[in-house]
Amino acid sequence: MFSYCSDPSTLSGLTWLSCYLTTPKHAGFYWSFLTVLTLLAVTAPTALAFGFGGAAAARSRIAPLRWFGKSYIAVVRGVPDIAFFLFFVIALDQAFEWLRHQWKCPDWSEPIRQGNDFVVCAAAKLPLGTSEQWVHEVYGFFTAVLTFAIVFGAFSANVLYGAMRAVPKGQIETAEAYGMTRRQTFWRVLVPQMWVYALPGLSNLWMVLIKATPLLFLLGVEDIVYWARELGGSKTPRFTDYPHGDWRLWYFLALLVFYLCFTKLSEVVLERIMKKLTRGQATLGGTV
Repeated sequence: MFSYCSDPSTLSGLTWLSCYLTTPKHAGFYWSFLTVLTLLAVTAPTALAFGFGGAAAARSRIAPLRWFGKSYIAVVRGVPDIAFFLFFVIALDQAFEWLRHQWKCPDWSEPIRQGNDFVVCAAAKLPLGTSEQWVHEVYGFFTAVLTFAIVFGAFSANVLYGAMRAVPKGQIETAEAYGMTRRQTFWRVLVPQMWVYALPGLSNLWMVLIKATPLLFLLGVEDIVYWARELGGSKTPRFTDYPHGDWRLWYFLALLVFYLCFTKLSEVVLERIMKKLTRGQATLGGTV
């Protein structure tokens, strides 16, 4: 905050605005943009790993593994995202606490389920009640990343499964004719070639993932939507040094610009990746 901001009541115009936009709460708002970008940076490769595992399992010759892969894809894709986020985070949190409860409090005699309450010993709580605030925030971010990865991993698994099936069968047969094992064929022939077929679907998923980041608000993470609603609402002199009317329109307009710019940048990067993958390759539109 600037030195002239000590008495906001004496300020006006751009001077007042410069002080208003540099308050500690606005620092939280600016930091939340980094939270969203970090979520995307961590979730995207994690979801891709879940998706690759799900796709590989879905095409496995081992029946239980194949059933698991196809069930994972079908179940998660069939449940609305909001319902899954609201349910799964609670279930995941209780699962972690139940495991810790079994390990740390083996002598506990009371039932864990007490009506609508889920009661575990204090040592099993996640995070602990004595933990610092940053621990609670990191834990909330971790559960959010895991939830996003599982949901979008199922969609990417479906895309990768279709891409694997799109690789010409002749390529696989040729590799086997040269004496490659099934594993060698998978890693040296199938996987390198499937990305060309998978990238359009994965590009769409990346865009959907970007648009889904406001769901962080539902998971208890103080993201950009939370701060836009918090800062943009009407403020009276009784509760703040910088009173103003309902400015949510302007804050959400700033979010609109942010998302449009970020998705445009993503389109440019993905287009360059696609050109690189298809360089020298014959397509329906001709040789690239």
